[in-house]
Amino acid sequence: QDPERFHKTEPFEPATGRPKANGSRPKTRAPATFTEAFSDELVRLAETNKRLVAITAAMPEGTGVRAFAARYPGRCLDVGMAEQHALGLAAGLARGGARPVVAVYSTFLQRAYDQIMHELCLQELPVILAIDRASLVGEDGPTHHGVFDVGYLRVLPNLAVLSPKDPAELRAMLQWALEQRGPVALRYARGGIVCGEPLGRPAKIVSGVSEPLRAGKDVTLLALGSMVYPALKVADELSRERMDAAVVNARFVKPLDVEMVRQAAESGAIVTLEESQVAGGFGSAVSEALGELGLSQTSHLRIGLPDRFVEHGKRSELLNLCGLDPVSLTRRVSEWVHGVRAAADALRFLTESSA
Repeated sequence: QDPERFHKTEPFEPATGRPKANGSRPKTRAPATFTEAFSDELVRLAETNKRLVAITAAMPEGTGVRAFAARYPGRCLDVGMAEQHALGLAAGLARGGARPVVAVYSTFLQRAYDQIMHELCLQELPVILAIDRASLVGEDGPTHHGVFDVGYLRVLPNLAVLSPKDPAELRAMLQWALEQRGPVALRYARGGIVCGEPLGRPAKIVSGVSEPLRAGKDVTLLALGSMVYPALKVADELSRERMDAAVVNARFVKPLDVEMVRQAAESGAIVTLEESQVAGGFGSAVSEALGELGLSQTSHLRIGLPDRFVEHGKRSELLNLCGLDPVSLTRRVSEWVHGVRAAADALRFLTESSA
């Protein structure tokens, strides 16, 4: 009777189908999630932009498109489990003057890679990819972890790739994306921010420009999307060790803020943080930029997900398992920076001795 809700459900009473009660724990409003922010902003933007159309591939509830469909049923298209068709349809609508927003899980977008390249990027059509679950997703396991999109999207010409640090920034990025003339991919994690308190209204989104959040002279933490708030936590912990860490919200995977990379290199140590595969990911883009700038890559540490499939488990457990929780990150960054300092001191001693 309710197949969409039972596509994925919490424990329920078999006789009635109703969710089981959570004991006597008080009900509290959870912090806004990325999906909730996307859903609300999509509806708000559609009030003034009559060309805005939403497309989903059998996931109106999971991607947050259901509210848009209820408000604007004639401007929402559910193509069923056919992601390739969703992208082809979006391209045709964009060619006809519409502004399509395709809401899709990261892991399912992989099915439509050919369409992203040929239909969107090659023709430079203004289609927005709202890529939900671009992170470890928890109990759905390795088939659903959205951790490969950074690597497979950043190599495509004409495609802007962004990742917001929190739901408020996702709203701003969606507004920015609607103003662009070419395809834009917005990738965001499941749930909300993983630690810390929201920073409030984000700075204006400017193409290829990052957002400095904290100054520091010993090491620069370049964080992407969901790793921004953990990076701020790491910086706080490092300060207890008298290590001054700068934190930068990268915002853009592509176009990359190359000037930010150059300035970060001046600290002598750069750490890139991402909740995606480290192989070919955001850290790789920064490493490539360092090479193109003629700067050393030996003082750059890339931290992300390992080159293996991650198992099932709560997202918080998996972040810990993969060393992306603040405690593990602090330990790894601290040890690495001390190693970089020791190597620099040894090189300086040898240079002075030979002179």
